[in-house]
Amino acid sequence: MVTLVEIKADLELDLDELEFSFVRAQGSGGQHVNKVSTAVQLRFDIERSSLPDEFKQKLLQYPDDRISKSGVIVIKAQAHRSQDMNKEDAVAKLMQLLQSASFEAKKRRATKPTFGARMDRLKQKTQHKERKKLRGKVGSFD
Repeated sequence: MVTLVEIKADLELDLDELEFSFVRAQGSGGQHVNKVSTAVQLRFDIERSSLPDEFKQKLLQYPDDRISKSGVIVIKAQAHRSQDMNKEDAVAKLMQLLQSASFEAKKRRATKPTFGARMDRLKQKTQHKERKKLRGKVGSFD
């Protein structure tokens, strides 16, 4: 069985670090919902994981309600009728969270407007000024 899953090029997650508990699903479903615990609750402790320290800190600072103050990610999956499918769904949600936390925005380089852009702006300002001037009283043109 595969125990390592790639988050991004230089970052992997060991699936043995995940804790799964099975609970009863909410919502409609008749007698099946009342008898079978198909919903999955995934718990992932960030501090005890094998992830690099810099990524752990970034993950702890990430603004997501599924990350508790104690550094545990809790994900609940109950969309499917089987435990296996809900388990796969929970792992997919965790991977999506980790990938979005690992994304680094490209640094913005400040640029200056081109000569043509400056000339277009001045031309638009002149046109706007002329349009406003025409709204004056009749006979007040100087």
